[in-house]
Amino acid sequence: VTAIVNGRRKELKIVGIALSPEYVFPIAPGSIIPDFQTFGILWMARTPLESAYDMEEAFNDIAFALRPDAQLEEVLDRIDGIIERYGGLGAYGRKDQVSHRYLSEEFRQLEQMATIYPVIFLGVAAFLLNVVVTRLVRTEREQVATLKAFGYSNASIGLHYVKFVLAIVGFGVLSGVFAGTRFGQGMSAMYMDFYRFPYLDYILQPYVVVTAAIVSAAAALAGTIYAVRQAALQPPAEAMRPEPPAKFSVSIVERFGLRRWLAQPTRMIIRNIERQPVKSLLASLGIAMACAILMLGFFFSDMVMLMMRIQFGLVQRDDMTVTFVEPTSYRVLHELESLPGVVHGEAFRSVPVRLRSEHHDYRTVIQGVQPGGDLNRVLDVDLRAIEMPSAGILLTDFLAGLLKVKPGDTITVEVLEGQRPIREVTVAGLVQQFIGLSAYMDIDVLNRLMREGRAVSGAYLASDSLLEPAIYSALKAAPRVAAVSVREKVLRNFHETMAEQLLTFAFFITLFAGTIAFGVVYNSARIALSERSRELASLRVLGFTRGEISFILLGELAVLTFAAIPMGYLIGGVFCRYIATALETDLFRFPFVIQPSTYSFAAAVVLTSSLISSLAVRRKLDALDLVAVLKTNE
Repeated sequence: VTAIVNGRRKELKIVGIALSPEYVFPIAPGSIIPDFQTFGILWMARTPLESAYDMEEAFNDIAFALRPDAQLEEVLDRIDGIIERYGGLGAYGRKDQVSHRYLSEEFRQLEQMATIYPVIFLGVAAFLLNVVVTRLVRTEREQVATLKAFGYSNASIGLHYVKFVLAIVGFGVLSGVFAGTRFGQGMSAMYMDFYRFPYLDYILQPYVVVTAAIVSAAAALAGTIYAVRQAALQPPAEAMRPEPPAKFSVSIVERFGLRRWLAQPTRMIIRNIERQPVKSLLASLGIAMACAILMLGFFFSDMVMLMMRIQFGLVQRDDMTVTFVEPTSYRVLHELESLPGVVHGEAFRSVPVRLRSEHHDYRTVIQGVQPGGDLNRVLDVDLRAIEMPSAGILLTDFLAGLLKVKPGDTITVEVLEGQRPIREVTVAGLVQQFIGLSAYMDIDVLNRLMREGRAVSGAYLASDSLLEPAIYSALKAAPRVAAVSVREKVLRNFHETMAEQLLTFAFFITLFAGTIAFGVVYNSARIALSERSRELASLRVLGFTRGEISFILLGELAVLTFAAIPMGYLIGGVFCRYIATALETDLFRFPFVIQPSTYSFAAAVVLTSSLISSLAVRRKLDALDLVAVLKTNE
């Protein structure tokens, strides 16, 4: 390969492939996701590299292993005291190392998701089991009473339903272990595309299976304990009698004078819902839960896509970003603008600093922004572009929260390069930023703070898309250029990696939620058919057609389904807002946004699942045996 080493072109021979913990997440300066086609890490023997940089018996990077009893902050302070006179940029702990930090944040988010999603799913599953078992107990009340009359104890009746619930849990656990193993293997392969691990094998530990089974069983039993207790304690003599008929009264809709506009089957639907408000509410709430889970699947995609639209539509409007090896004179901007295909350029200055406010501190970068620039803009908390103030510093709202400061307060800026000045600077305002935690200043104000001339760390370029390959080649060959980021490549890389993951995640959430929706509606319809089979058969004998009795039963389910969708939107909104807050870190903040397409898709899946389950129940209605149903059970 050809490499530029200390400004000189050298031909290097590849003799092997290496990995390092320091570069598990190799990311180019100024990038937010890896691009393995344009950025990589090379290792060389120390002696020839020292010779190329005229640094015999010298070094510019060092890693330390500390004793278990060492105090990190004390060690860092002592190291800084030693290397400061040699131009050291400041020592930092492993928690601030780029690869470690990205991995730590990823693990933290995985832990959050491994807690949030199972809690939501198990809560929904417990609720649905409660609905199903409660209605099952009501349907089987006469059989239960008969068994108790023959001598079966309350405990044996309750144990029967507990076994029924545990059988469902057992099937779910077996299915979950199989599916979870496949998903885990897929996630391991996915992470190998992002992180450079030697290997990443998925290993399912036995304790994970046991824990999952216990938690699932506990959630299921907690959700059905009331129904099981109800089955065990009902008196045999009372349970043997059919349930008393519901109190008849005209519906609220009819009281408003709409009776003459409603057909008889429609009035029957409305009255039945009003007679059993709790049962109707629970059935509708179960469907709403499925709708809410569907929103969770696509909400994450909505968040990330909005972040990218803001980052590359409102903030980074340049076509190419050039980063230099070290601060360079402002004159280099004119050289860049003279390249064929470059339309316009704006300089920027990046300075590593430590910001302090009382006992709070944070290590970050101050970005010096060119006033009036349009290629890389700073946004306020309402996502509107703002002008850089002629004095003071702008902080992101999240960083201001970490430092416990507000506009008008004064913070201490400790510069970690060059002459390392320490200055008191006023917070001029707050800005919005979803990726990273930077501070912003006017580039000229920042250079004065650094006591430097008009130095720049890089430039944002607007270019002719047809000439971008030639511009890229010219910049990569320049000795003082450390990295070149091309907007189109970054976006394409994002869509090829992150977008694929998001779609995969959304697919499985959709499959899961669709199954829940189908299960809720189908079970509600099946149990309703069992409860009302005599009633519906009587209507058939009285002259109602199959279509009319289907309309009565399935129309009620349709009303409950349509009522469930707005409830699902509200519940899903609460879930989504909680997740957006829980996943917030200093590297990434997620905006709370739910696109109209997410609402539409959630409703479409719920309605489709309801339609499929309704068709299945309709077939059973058509096959209703009128003679058998109307016989009195002995």
